[in-house]
Amino acid sequence: MQNQLKDELHNILSGKNEIRFGTIIQTIACYLNDSEKTSATTEIEKHFKKQEAKKLEKYISDNNLWVENIDFSQYVSEGAEQKVYLKDSQHVLKLNDAIYYSSWKDYFYNLLLHNYFFSDTAYELVGFTKENETLYAVVQQNYVLITSSTDLSMVKKFLTLNGFENNRNNDYYNPELGIILEDLHDENVLTRNEILYFIDTVFYLTEAFWLKD
Repeated sequence: MQNQLKDELHNILSGKNEIRFGTIIQTIACYLNDSEKTSATTEIEKHFKKQEAKKLEKYISDNNLWVENIDFSQYVSEGAEQKVYLKDSQHVLKLNDAIYYSSWKDYFYNLLLHNYFFSDTAYELVGFTKENETLYAVVQQNYVLITSSTDLSMVKKFLTLNGFENNRNNDYYNPELGIILEDLHDENVLTRNEILYFIDTVFYLTEAFWLKD
């Protein structure tokens, strides 16, 4: 089953299989796929991401993906990686600069993985914006009305049942898939009517994910 799941995830990341809100994300990830970095050193990663952003901005301009109508007065909150704005009674907009990732492509892979595992809070990429020369992806997500605080032991139980092992604090790893899932504290996993909603996830792919079994 895990081998089948890994194959399915490979097909989603490569754009071969469809997923909710996935088409534009898959297209951009594939567009960036030929810009692979050749070293893991911090300085080269920074240079690569800067060059990758230039390539991405050209794609954005060529395909009219700049978002001009964000209502910044509807500010809700922000963390290290993103800013959140209320769009309407049912949706929020999140501006993310991919700071948690060494490449934009890895950020888009994160969106696709989230949409696969947590489709009820799937990210819809609506475009991009720039603020103070920083590029942000603009994603839309369902607004979750909280009815109780989140019990992190229930998060752990749910993820364990789905093959993810708790390796430290609120971070998890699926050894059979080679996928890391981090930062699942009670502000990133909400509870409504005793159901868990994963609204902010940080997925990373390890080398093991890409190995064929």
